[in-house]
Amino acid sequence: MFATRVARTPRHIVIPTVSIRSLSTETVTSSGSEPPLPPPPKHLAVPKPSPARSRLNPAPRPITRRRPSFPTLQLPPSFGRNQILPVADSTRALLEDIVSKFEAPIRYAFAYGSGVFEQDGYTTANPASKDGPMLDFMFAVTHASHWHSINMNQFPGHYPLYSRMLGSSFVSRVEDITPGVWFNAFVPMKGVTIKYGVTTVDNLCSDLLNWNSLYLAGRMHKPIRIIKDDARVRLTQQVNLTSAIRTALLTLPENFSETELFERIAGFSYAGDIRMLLPAENRGKHIHLISNKILPLIRGQSIYESCRRICYRI
Repeated sequence: MFATRVARTPRHIVIPTVSIRSLSTETVTSSGSEPPLPPPPKHLAVPKPSPARSRLNPAPRPITRRRPSFPTLQLPPSFGRNQILPVADSTRALLEDIVSKFEAPIRYAFAYGSGVFEQDGYTTANPASKDGPMLDFMFAVTHASHWHSINMNQFPGHYPLYSRMLGSSFVSRVEDITPGVWFNAFVPMKGVTIKYGVTTVDNLCSDLLNWNSLYLAGRMHKPIRIIKDDARVRLTQQVNLTSAIRTALLTLPENFSETELFERIAGFSYAGDIRMLLPAENRGKHIHLISNKILPLIRGQSIYESCRRICYRI
């Protein structure tokens, strides 16, 4: 049975011609009359591969834009105009010229003392003369260490040797000690001798509002010439003047004169000043300043009107 084979005819698969032509490709020439083919749908478009980016571990935080925690302080132009005391044009030009020489950014600056406002007890009021008084400045800055770094590079001779060796960070740490002021004294500049103190705006405004040490606030109870103004300091200075008036009224008797009122205001800072015990300090100069500089500004007004003009004049 194994020797017998059945010869079978192989089968051939026949594919219809129509099917073969449907699977074949033909070259079709487009004529000008036919419209162009539409673009492929967007969902079928193959996305382009994004460029390779380096991966950092840990990955950097995304940038977020934060709004300031407090709005920018804007005051009316006439607010605090009682703080502006007039000086001679030559003195004003000299003060502004000196402050402009500092490359470090100063937010608020004022000048004070006998070199700015004429006082008794000095042979001459000209600060450029040999026996003339020293010009006193106070600068309020934003960052003390940064400011002293720039200023120490520009004016190294203004600082003593030990502070230059220890650097601006040491100066800023010393400045943090109450009352928060660093002084450079006996500095020759523009043909005169100056002394300038450096503090921060935060420390200045805190003392003006809270009387922490009364060092800066008490100094600003008396006449000053503002050279560079700042809205925040102007507002807190107005609060400082209001507090001085109210405190003086609470400590005075029922009947008092205008001179007694302003002498009491000047005495807030002078009463605790150890320099008043030294013979080198002119103990009568604050009386002269009050009588000859502040009082004429409000002469002819009653006590109530005087207080109201200083406290609420804007």
